Amino acid sequence: MLLSYHQELLTEAGCDEAGRGCLAGPVFAAAVILPRKFRHPLLNDSKQMKAADREKLRTVIEKKAICYAVASVDNVEIDKINILKASFKAMHLALEKLQQQPEFILVDGNRFYAYGSIPHACIIQGDGIYASIAAASILAKTYRDEYMQQLHASYPHFGWDVNKGYPTKQHRDAIREFGDTPYHRKTFRLLPEQLELDL
Repeated sequence: MLLSYHQELLTEAGCDEAGRGCLAGPVFAAAVILPRKFRHPLLNDSKQMKAADREKLRTVIEKKAICYAVASVDNVEIDKINILKASFKAMHLALEKLQQQPEFILVDGNRFYAYGSIPHACIIQGDGIYASIAAASILAKTYRDEYMQQLHASYPHFGWDVNKGYPTKQHRDAIREFGDTPYHRKTFRLLPEQLELDL
């Protein structure tokens, strides 16, 4: 069972992102404040869960959370500022949208840009440790998957309904055959042979 909180006194928001390693599409982030007594047997790191369970939990989280917010930074901005900064920006945007300001922020990972004067803790693999981070990972992942599913209708060759923009063989084969799209991250190595061309 995941831990309910990191410290006992302050209201905590969990933050996580989805889509950092993708070749196309935005990076999404979510911030979630859960009731301290929130429990659910399925709640875990979103990457460890089946898609159907993620969707089921998304509904539960949206209903039971004290508040939650989801935000994204698009591929154009990712190319301008780099994916790490874009991930932090998406988290900050999600935190800004929360109806209640947290007093403490739990972030999945080992780095974060401070959000105003609110203290934070970076937790490596935190989405498998703390309920609020796990909830944020589920919202970020499901909202992003939904977005890529919509893009798939316009760009079916790339298999975004399945790979969600990650660098699968199908995705890269389609880039070779059809070229990139306005949603691809131009600063990412879209094809392995690009490394040789840059030498």
